[in-house]
Amino acid sequence: MTEGTDLQIDGHLVLVGLPGSGKSTVGRAVAKRLSRPFLDFDAEIERREGLSVARLFAEKGEAAFRELEHALTRELAAAPPMVLAPGGGWVTIPGAMALLRPPGRIIHLQISPAEALRRLSRSRIVRPLLVQADPAMAMQALWERRSGLYARADVAVNVEAVDSQRLIDSVVALAHDGTLGIG
Repeated sequence: MTEGTDLQIDGHLVLVGLPGSGKSTVGRAVAKRLSRPFLDFDAEIERREGLSVARLFAEKGEAAFRELEHALTRELAAAPPMVLAPGGGWVTIPGAMALLRPPGRIIHLQISPAEALRRLSRSRIVRPLLVQADPAMAMQALWERRSGLYARADVAVNVEAVDSQRLIDSVVALAHDGTLGIG
């Protein structure tokens, strides 16, 4: 496939998945390849609120944070096509996915709870829902609560089964013709 010659989907590409699945990393690379803006919901909410996600959770609670995500989603529904990386719990907001599709496409970056936790252990970012005595149990609980919602994505890609470049190539292919080049 030659980039630029095929039609791109008209809506946003939305990357969803557990914390540590690579939504921001993959999203930035895909946006660059597609010459689209990239928006990380957590970073945008932190910028707007002047507080870290961890402080927002601590001071205002998860429900208030999810409302900020929902308000941002409503705003983005009318925006030109972008690559979006909402927080891992965005899928729990009733109606959020429907606001962006169609024409947007939602891609689940699927990762096991154990691998997600391993990746996060190398990160300096505080994940509020994982600050517990047993982070492995907390991550497993997140997966159990969210897996059915992640399953509503248009496409699921196991991010443990492919290298990052092939993953990026596949998401770019989806933006061009609606198919994934993983196989």
